[in-house]
Amino acid sequence: QLQASGGGLVQAGGSLMLSCAASTTLLGVEIMGWYRQAPGKERELVATVTRSNNIDYADSVKGRFTISRDIPKNTVELQMSELKPEDTAVYYCHAQVHLFDVSRPYWGQETQVTVSS
Repeated sequence: QLQASGGGLVQAGGSLMLSCAASTTLLGVEIMGWYRQAPGKERELVATVTRSNNIDYADSVKGRFTISRDIPKNTVELQMSELKPEDTAVYYCHAQVHLFDVSRPYWGQETQVTVSS
């Protein structure tokens, strides 16, 4: 239901773009965003955006990452700039769907981001 793309290897200070497309048949997508999980650590929120364009960023990425969403296309992008080695992680696209009083999460496939020092 979620197809992510982007990621890869970049040097510290560089930029990368992550993109995620939800199936157009996926209705009721209220929130879209990105989470990440570094080795030995728990999955954490990176950035999310609601249908009303309320945006939330992790403190560690504020000012460096920008999330944007195209509601009609059911897509979300994460522009990552000034990347640091500590941004190295597996990134996951996320969508929270609210439909018929039921809320459930959807997750995209793993997208590796590696930042070399």
